[in-house]
Amino acid sequence: MLQPSRMKWRKPSKGRMGGLAHRGSTLAFGDFGLQSTENGRITQRQIEAGRIAISRHVKRGGKLWIRIFPDKGIVKKPAETRMGHGKGAVEYYVAVVAPGRVIYEIEGVSEDVAREAFRLAGHKLNVTTRVVSRHDTF
Repeated sequence: MLQPSRMKWRKPSKGRMGGLAHRGSTLAFGDFGLQSTENGRITQRQIEAGRIAISRHVKRGGKLWIRIFPDKGIVKKPAETRMGHGKGAVEYYVAVVAPGRVIYEIEGVSEDVAREAFRLAGHKLNVTTRVVSRHDTF
């Protein structure tokens, strides 16, 4: 699964989500893309589940790009632990996405195959999504 090999800070702050995505909001590699329409955190497991759903539907045809990377560690304290004693250990990693952020891109497949593959992948994510095309006007 995706996770950073090294980080400057092991336990980042929680942060606040808001605003629109300016970077990563247009198609850069493929002909079709899956774009987020709301703020959210996508875990490394969700990214991998979406990738598997897309590759299974297109039967390993075409080329797929993953445009997000889970680089934020989410900490959690053990169950039944008393208050205090600092921050917990890193449990998993997430990618923070804003509305407009392109999550996946694909090329080399027809539009109906790409739309169905992205529909299946969108069910694996915890943000609402839409399919965008290079031929559409944004």
